[in-house]
Amino acid sequence: SATMKSLRFISAEAFVSNAEFARKNLGDVAHNLFPLLFKASYLLEQGEVIHDLVENWPLVDFNMGQLLGTTADYQEDLSHRTCSVCLESCLTGLRDYVLNHSSACVRRLKVVDLTGVKDVEVQFCKCKKTMGRWARTQLLSKLCLELLFYLQQRQCDPGIFKISIDVLIDLFVTERNYELVVQALLKKCYCPLKLCCVALRFDNLALQKFFYIIKITDPSLLVKLEIVHNVRLEMEHLEILFNSIHFPLLMSLTLPARTFDVRRFTATDEQTLTNIGEKMGEITQLTELSVSFSVLTGRIQKLLSPLKTPLKMLDVSNCSLNHADMTYLANSIHANHLEALDLSGHSIPDLYPSAFFKLLSHSSSVLRSLTLEDCNIQDNHVNMLILGLNSCQKLQEFKFLGNPLSSQALKHLFIFLCELPMLKNVEFPVPRDCYPIGITYPIDDASLCRFDYQKYETVAEELKLILLQANREDVKASTPLFGSYDAAVQETKNELGAYLMKSFKETLEKFTSSLNKIT
Repeated sequence: SATMKSLRFISAEAFVSNAEFARKNLGDVAHNLFPLLFKASYLLEQGEVIHDLVENWPLVDFNMGQLLGTTADYQEDLSHRTCSVCLESCLTGLRDYVLNHSSACVRRLKVVDLTGVKDVEVQFCKCKKTMGRWARTQLLSKLCLELLFYLQQRQCDPGIFKISIDVLIDLFVTERNYELVVQALLKKCYCPLKLCCVALRFDNLALQKFFYIIKITDPSLLVKLEIVHNVRLEMEHLEILFNSIHFPLLMSLTLPARTFDVRRFTATDEQTLTNIGEKMGEITQLTELSVSFSVLTGRIQKLLSPLKTPLKMLDVSNCSLNHADMTYLANSIHANHLEALDLSGHSIPDLYPSAFFKLLSHSSSVLRSLTLEDCNIQDNHVNMLILGLNSCQKLQEFKFLGNPLSSQALKHLFIFLCELPMLKNVEFPVPRDCYPIGITYPIDDASLCRFDYQKYETVAEELKLILLQANREDVKASTPLFGSYDAAVQETKNELGAYLMKSFKETLEKFTSSLNKIT
């Protein structure tokens, strides 16, 4: 069992449960026991003990993912607990590791890796207060600047300035924390804690600020780049980005909605797209690409064929793909390597069923996640879908919200899904017969919640009973009406909302101004 604890771990829990006693006696603890005590303290949310453990860390590296992950003494993975008490104690402990340096004690710490922390929807920590990626970015930037301020103000031990610790972090930058992050990055060379950005996400940021921050983060270290909401990056800007900056380690790239729109392409734009494809081909590590909500009709081959490494993750949801695009994907080098695929927003059964099933067949031996939301999959397509999914024996996640399927068809599909041995997560639509007669698909936001809740609950219970009777309690089945949980959006939703309101107001003012000119 994952919750089984070794005697060592039980002893560690007993030691840290009395914070005052533990803090007083840390000096007598063998160095190799610090990781054990750290995980025990994290589990019990002993903030003060966590702080002191990090402040006196005796080892060369401090890797959050490894420390909180599955260990021989306690197999439960705690890396998804973004507990505010624990994380704040950890980061302030890191600052004080530097500040409370004395020449008498040897400081060995060289690398701190904070990238292993995972943001999830349900938190199990007692305090129920989380510290998401944005807040971690904010706090670490603040602590780095505080540290520099203290060092300038105080007569410090000269040994402090010899301390150099690489802090690997996933930064999340928005308009609200931009200035703070920029200051921390610009002063990195003077600070004993060196921010090393491994992954970078941008939301709600002016294009000029986006380009500036990407230059000062040291793009040669970047493994993941996400440019998501309200960053007005268009195709010509992407070409400038790739021409001016080299990303040798980049493995994952997410581009914002409407980066590409072939409906207004000129001959110059066609050349720009070719250049972008070639530049992406030079990023030899790239294996994950998301270009959702762009219009790429007939251009997928131009964008993807220069890639030297086969993609493992591809999100082309709502990209208006045509038959030629799907045929290319089915026959491309990527098909046999795709572990995650999102084709949402395409009427697959009507447009290219055979090409889609060929693609599914080629990727079936490795496919772990398949998303087919709003794909116009109806009752008469279910048998064909089952046939296609039958070879996907490694499938762990299947999302098909927004498809016009009846309760009966869903039950039929669920009986089959029980047979997929690795399946863990299913997101299924509200059955068509729970909505008023005459509802049209895709359902607009205004009508999305206008269904018979009681009938839905009955069907949902019947579907869960199918799983239960097949001994598949390990499968989570749900209907998140407004899409899957996004930790980043959840954390910055107020800023996102304010930005959208401002944008709407500006558009309205421009429209009113144009009307006034006409009249």
